[in-house]
Amino acid sequence: MGGVPIKHHTKGKVGRRRSHHALKKAQLLVCKNCKFPKLPHRACRECGKK
Repeated sequence: MGGVPIKHHTKGKVGRRRSHHALKKAQLLVCKNCKFPKLPHRACRECGKK
C-alpha cells in the first residue's frame, strides 16, 4: 500500500495531537564561578566548572 490516508482527520483532532509539539525555551543558569550563562547540568563553556 502507499501513503494514502484511509480516513479524514479534522483540524481539531490534528491540532490536539500537535499541541505538545511546541519547543520550550532553554533554561539558562549563571555559572557560579565566572558568571557566564550556561545550561543546567552541563559544564561551563568558559571556565569548565560545573
